[in-house]
Amino acid sequence: MQLFSIHTESANLTEEQFFMLCADNKELRIERDKDKNIIIMAPTTLDTGNRNADILGEVVIWNKKTKSGYCFDSNAGYTLPNGAVRSPDISWISKEKYTLLPQSEKNRFGKICPDFVIEIKSKSDNIKQLKEKMEEWITNGCQLAWLIDIENRSTHIYKPNTETTEQSFEAILSGENVLEEFQLKLNEIII
Repeated sequence: MQLFSIHTESANLTEEQFFMLCADNKELRIERDKDKNIIIMAPTTLDTGNRNADILGEVVIWNKKTKSGYCFDSNAGYTLPNGAVRSPDISWISKEKYTLLPQSEKNRFGKICPDFVIEIKSKSDNIKQLKEKMEEWITNGCQLAWLIDIENRSTHIYKPNTETTEQSFEAILSGENVLEEFQLKLNEIII
């Protein structure tokens, strides 16, 4: 995905101004890094959108069975403790954590970090930038994050206080103690 960054040292948008910028430009995928630089991303390709939907569907099916939390697509924005506003491809927040969030935060880019995040690398994404983003999720409180690399048919697994691991699509991904009993077989979804 091609990124276009706008350095905002002179603009220094407030949270409200940034929220309004996003609201007024719904057709764009906009994030903001911890230094308040605005990042505009191109829409995904049909292949990427389809894969994202398939994987999100698996998380949603698991969550409907367990009723343990809330699933979000790539349109959900989170204001992280470091000040960045990010939108992962797929995210999940436990019911306990989400219910503590005031309603006013649920109607904005909530000041909360998801418990679980998936980013799916498309052909045009920069792997180095995505890995940095994954580290940012973990640093800000995410408990489990998967960077799915379609081209190389591998997944990078991120957890707090643990070295990043990598596994092939043939291995079964486990939700571990975050998404208990959730398993994902990428080689059955991404052919």
